[in-house]
Amino acid sequence: MKDNFGSLVKIRRSVFEEVARLAYEGGDYSRIEEIPYKMLNSQAKKNGQAKYRDSIFLERAIVAERLRLAIGLPLRDSDSQAPISKGIEEATRTSRFYEPPLVNVIDFACNACPEHSYYVTDVCVGCLANPCANVCPKNAISIKNGRSIIDQSLCIKCGRCHDVCPYKAIVHRERPCEKACGMHAIESDEFGHAKINYDKCVSCGMCLVSCPFGAIADKSQIFQVIQTIKSDVPVYAIMAPAFVGQFGPKVNLKTISDAMQKLGFAGVVEVSIGADLCTIEEAHDFLENVPSKLNFMGTSCCPSWSVMAKKVFPEFKDNISMALTPMVLTGRLVKKKYPNAKIVFVGPCAAKKLEASRKSVRSDVDFVLTFEELMGMFVAKNVDFNTLVEKPLENITTADGRGFAVAGGVAEAVVNACKDIDPTREIKVHAEQGLDNCMQMLKDAKKGKYDGYLLEGMACPMGCISGAGTIVQPTKSKAMVSVSQREATLKHSLESGFKDKVNKLD
Repeated sequence: MKDNFGSLVKIRRSVFEEVARLAYEGGDYSRIEEIPYKMLNSQAKKNGQAKYRDSIFLERAIVAERLRLAIGLPLRDSDSQAPISKGIEEATRTSRFYEPPLVNVIDFACNACPEHSYYVTDVCVGCLANPCANVCPKNAISIKNGRSIIDQSLCIKCGRCHDVCPYKAIVHRERPCEKACGMHAIESDEFGHAKINYDKCVSCGMCLVSCPFGAIADKSQIFQVIQTIKSDVPVYAIMAPAFVGQFGPKVNLKTISDAMQKLGFAGVVEVSIGADLCTIEEAHDFLENVPSKLNFMGTSCCPSWSVMAKKVFPEFKDNISMALTPMVLTGRLVKKKYPNAKIVFVGPCAAKKLEASRKSVRSDVDFVLTFEELMGMFVAKNVDFNTLVEKPLENITTADGRGFAVAGGVAEAVVNACKDIDPTREIKVHAEQGLDNCMQMLKDAKKGKYDGYLLEGMACPMGCISGAGTIVQPTKSKAMVSVSQREATLKHSLESGFKDKVNKLD
């Protein structure tokens, strides 16, 4: 959806660029107060008129809150006066972790969109047949002044009227953020503004890229990453498989090391190395436990999927693989080699930020950045991709490991590993993408439909390549991931040079 939100994407990315520039330049951070004016004055019409909203003051206020979230600070209380920079000294701490909530609604940016309902438009001609009224099970539809009227107090939102109207005059109105949320975690406050039920939320980030008013944003660690880079501590980036193609054709597997070193990183490692280790562990777990101990097994790499499964279906907590995720396994590998280093996971996913904040993961992964946030750093440092030199990564990962970026790729990798271990074993697989579909898959599993299966769940449509922090269109990204898989000299995860380290990293 965000590919169609040009102005919102521009603002969001400008915020990341300005925060990165502020951190790299250092000095008096109170000059953050100037950034909303700098960003919006160049876009405003004459005499300070707003370009995107009714008021330039409202536009600046919303940008101000986005700036605070981008440096990892909480939203300000709108009832009290406070500068944008309030608490910024705290944000300079390189050991700072996320403080909940990760995903936030800027309430005065919310348009209070109508909730799930059906509405009769002016296209209605009040036809003689009245099929809408005839199919309504609650008699909520009547004809007045030559057109249908829906009594919302009686309507049960079944949609039958919408389906039968020959003129398509009845429309389904639904909040974009609510529609995008597979956990049904978007609710309303007393003013009709969206609010997030954090007991349900799994931080997939689909709401923040679906809101056409830019009212939802997550916190970032750009500020803390750059502070760490500027210190004496070596900082290593571990790149999720979906990174290929995100920054254009000039930033690829051969040039990513040079690009990251220009930002101050000490080195780069592919997370697909950890994906291979995760694959091997899940393959062994599946072969040993299904169906003798578990009726099915679910993959573990997508945090939103695994958290959803354990929240909504606690009886299946043991059915979701206990294998460490590729991010954690790669972080542990790098820290074993460089014990004093800090690790930054760079990927497409908002939920990885929450995963890295867990106490059990903090020692393995210090920071998480999305591709959009990293691009902000590139822009702030004026990195010219045309001047990058090739510094090839060690070719020790596999095609299957790189395939984790795409829906179906995790299951395919695990099946290939299972066949390498036990060629006689038949592995049945079912994969779903989108949390609504993943939830239905588990409902079906509860009925016994997937006994003996390996189940793959991905919170984002098409997999990680359409995560909330991506830059390019998923179809293009999928093609680039396929190219990176073909370039891998090693194909299956059991060919990985790190396969003997699986048990040593637990």
